[in-house]
Amino acid sequence: MVKILEEFPDFHATFNVVPSLGLQLEEYASGSFNEPWFDLAFRDAEQLTREDKSEVLLRAFQVNHERFLTRWPRFRELYEWSRAGGGAQAVVTFTPRDWRDLQLLSQLAWMDEEWIACDATINRLSAKGRDFAEKDKIALKQKQLEFLKLVLPIYREAAVRGQIELSTTPFYHPILPLVCDSDIARISNPATPLPRRPYRHPEDAREQLRRAREYHERMFGVAPAGLWPSEGSVSDQTLAIAAEEGFKWFGTDEGILGRTLNVAFFRDATGLAANADRLYRPLRVQSGKNEITGLFRDHHISDLIGFVYSRMDARAAAADLHGRLRAIGERVQSKHPLTICLFLDGENAWEYYPGNGREFLREFYGRIQGDGDFRALTASEAIAAAGEISENSGISPGSWINANFDVWIGHSEDVQAWDLLWDARETYARAEESMVQGRADAPTEARLKEAKESLLAAEGSDWCWWFGPEHSTANDAEFDSLYRRHLTGIYRSVGKIAPDELAKPIKKRPERALNLLPSEYLRVDVNGRDSSYFEWLGAGLYAPERRSGAMHGRTFYLRELRYGFEPERLCIRLDVFPDALSELRDAEFRISVQANSEVMLVARLAQGKMAECAVEQERICLLNARAAEAAYDQILELAINKELFDLRGMSRLRIGVALWHGGLPVDVLPAEGVLDVQLGEEGFAWPIEPLTL
Repeated sequence: MVKILEEFPDFHATFNVVPSLGLQLEEYASGSFNEPWFDLAFRDAEQLTREDKSEVLLRAFQVNHERFLTRWPRFRELYEWSRAGGGAQAVVTFTPRDWRDLQLLSQLAWMDEEWIACDATINRLSAKGRDFAEKDKIALKQKQLEFLKLVLPIYREAAVRGQIELSTTPFYHPILPLVCDSDIARISNPATPLPRRPYRHPEDAREQLRRAREYHERMFGVAPAGLWPSEGSVSDQTLAIAAEEGFKWFGTDEGILGRTLNVAFFRDATGLAANADRLYRPLRVQSGKNEITGLFRDHHISDLIGFVYSRMDARAAAADLHGRLRAIGERVQSKHPLTICLFLDGENAWEYYPGNGREFLREFYGRIQGDGDFRALTASEAIAAAGEISENSGISPGSWINANFDVWIGHSEDVQAWDLLWDARETYARAEESMVQGRADAPTEARLKEAKESLLAAEGSDWCWWFGPEHSTANDAEFDSLYRRHLTGIYRSVGKIAPDELAKPIKKRPERALNLLPSEYLRVDVNGRDSSYFEWLGAGLYAPERRSGAMHGRTFYLRELRYGFEPERLCIRLDVFPDALSELRDAEFRISVQANSEVMLVARLAQGKMAECAVEQERICLLNARAAEAAYDQILELAINKELFDLRGMSRLRIGVALWHGGLPVDVLPAEGVLDVQLGEEGFAWPIEPLTL
């Protein structure tokens, strides 16, 4: 993003650099780092042990499958071959050629689009696509190390020329309000479970901020004026500390502003927020003798960038975004310039865009730069240009996710993590006191410093992000283990024995999508109602962990997908979250089924009822009304005739469901875009038809 801005000199923006991430980037750029997966990815394929191969299979495919796995057919081929026997078969059957290709492609997949297009070595490797040699791996490794050295300097250069502002985050990315006082979680959600003893260490919060400022000054040459508190989490106490430490502004979410001012920002059918004149203004928060100015993101539009526009044509998406911003300027009455804040935090949106979002960004930047009614400013510039700024005596505590802290303290696993942290913090405090008193059993200054580093790292937010049911990855066990190792390090550094509890995992079995294969053929009456328990019994089921219609700041509408086969029809059932869907005045379901060609069924709702249904084949609308059947009442049911599909040589179908509203895709199942459905009578599906030449 910062590189593209060079093409649009009048477009200014703010970037946030988390210090602990910056330190890692510095370490990687030095070339002197210990990264086992990096070493394994470039190890000679002939020397891989059985354990090495299992690790490669575990790590290599942890990429965005929709964008990057399918980019190189060989990568997709290796993925499909590796699925047999849970990977055990691949460990035995893969040849050195297979391992070499997999090692290289697993690293090439992470290469920036710019390098693939413009760097001769990366372009050559990408075009080659398979049958790599060890010298190709060496060339890629050298390029990785070369590119890592460029990351931080390009931000520094853009800041020096005045086009971007760099803000910071508390050093190890802690949720500062909870570090200051964990009981504050009850203010934003009175039902939040709390640790047995409140965690109250504002002195640690201050140190996390001081370290962040010191790192920023060392890396970028100036003190940061702005603060993106980890996950946009704020409270009166943390803002007071930040103001005392010299920070001039902070950023967070509109939900915090709404609770602070006791107003709502409900959107109308066009997406315009109620009370928009209050949303699109900075707010100065008074804290004793100090003050700090808050900027509040437009949650709705930011989420369009983070989750929706990636599924649209880049030009259309940029035009939609520009149009929405123009509509705000034209319809919201204010004596002062409107300050619209578009913040993305943690969505990693660009990997879901074609071309890593470059076309979309160029289209959007160009439209704004060429529109005289807009100025794209850094945060500090926007505050200076805002005119008179209202003041408030405090802030409602919360984060950018649902304006509360539930993700980090709202589950029994989170509470256990905080209890273990409390115990370790007390052990550190006693050791610190013993050193001050000069007792014989006191640790050395160096050992106490080690313990403090482990403590501050353990206060980071990422651990509790992965505890509880909200989030899960293939690396849950490693996150869990690393958190407990940080806590164990505190005890060991001060010469104490770590408690037995730190040997036991905190994270329970991860809750991922339930994916059940069909177990019998179906006979469905397409009426849009759950007519009988037996009607869909035996269907395939894809049910992700979506226990309600909303999760960490995003609304979900689609609940689960069922599918199965009749002799001449493919049957699909879609369950929704009715309360969430009822908030959409009109909606459109698009069900895509891919064989050798694509068949799409489009079902349009009006006022919650089926208004129109159409079938498209390769984007051409079919006039044959009997080609498919669909109905919606409590659920969406549909059946598509087998005759529409070209199944020659196909061993599977690929099903994807999207919900559109107002010309935008607002939810999809599965999240990856498509669900592979195996053909063959052993899977209670249509027989596989041989490909004839």
